[in-house]
Amino acid sequence: MMKLHVFNPEHDLALAANLRNFTAPHAGRQLRADLGFIPALWAEADDVVLVEHADEAERKFRLLTHRPFMRFITKEQLGNLRISDVDVWGWDLAVRAFLIRYGIDEKVLPSESEIDVIRQLSHRQHAMRILENLQGDGLVGQAEMTDSVAAIHEAIDRLGTIVVKAPWSSSGRGVRFFNSMVKKTDEGWVQRVIEKQGAIMLEPYYDKVKDFGMEFESDGQGKVSYLGLSLFHTSNGAYSGNLLMYEDEKMEWLTRYIPMDLINSVQQNLIRLTGTLFKGRYKGPFGVDMMIVARGNQNGFLLHPCVEINLRRTMGHVALALSPYLKGLPMVMTIEYNTNIYKMRVKRS
Repeated sequence: MMKLHVFNPEHDLALAANLRNFTAPHAGRQLRADLGFIPALWAEADDVVLVEHADEAERKFRLLTHRPFMRFITKEQLGNLRISDVDVWGWDLAVRAFLIRYGIDEKVLPSESEIDVIRQLSHRQHAMRILENLQGDGLVGQAEMTDSVAAIHEAIDRLGTIVVKAPWSSSGRGVRFFNSMVKKTDEGWVQRVIEKQGAIMLEPYYDKVKDFGMEFESDGQGKVSYLGLSLFHTSNGAYSGNLLMYEDEKMEWLTRYIPMDLINSVQQNLIRLTGTLFKGRYKGPFGVDMMIVARGNQNGFLLHPCVEINLRRTMGHVALALSPYLKGLPMVMTIEYNTNIYKMRVKRS
């Protein structure tokens, strides 16, 4: 009996589509193929990691960590193994159907109804409601949900530039910035999102200074454990890399902008709020994205404590798992796309 690990980075798109037979875009399929070895960073010695090419995965993992991991397997081998537990990047109908198709017993997988609960919890309305409970001095952030295109124009009149988000979407996708020059094509996109997903999210545009996040683990029984900070970079809304630093160095970096007491208070409140939300409903890793924003005309900075909740593993979890393999910190972990291949690189910051 053994535990199986699966890297399915197309999860957010699959969750939005909510289909058993979901075909990810080429980029998602290639990312999965090229970086499928990633779960070996947190897998135990007796676990197995699903990849497309075992020898290539072993080579990439050894190059990254300077350590071996010999239990990479391909999908053709799944039916011959006694899998007792499965850990995926994120649960959706598509990955469940894929695993069943290749011989994994349904008994060790979440049911479709359990995955539907995860999908409902992944709706941005829950981040909005958590945010409503994270208000106070030094904090900023608001969001609203609507099923009306007219509300877009009302929000622009009230707020100026706004950020419009699909309730289910992946980083860099399903997010648009609107102002008084909103186009008919953008209105059409809003209407299609509302028709497919039932609503759309509206937020003020904030003058972002830095992205970061906090990584957690839910035991499904109301206990949430804090794992660490994630200092990451984005480009055009899409993830591009993480800083690899010791936790005290990350905190020192953040306190250049915001007080340590505020960071710790937000962390404890998130543990409390998500523990209540996920009790009996979600077991597994998750991350909360945040950002430091400029105060505008005033000096100083504010903390937006809940830009979104990712109910899955994140690259922040990867960075936390990778750090112990490195002899010297700080470093930078990046995901690069060159010559039709995705590569994970680690270099001095």
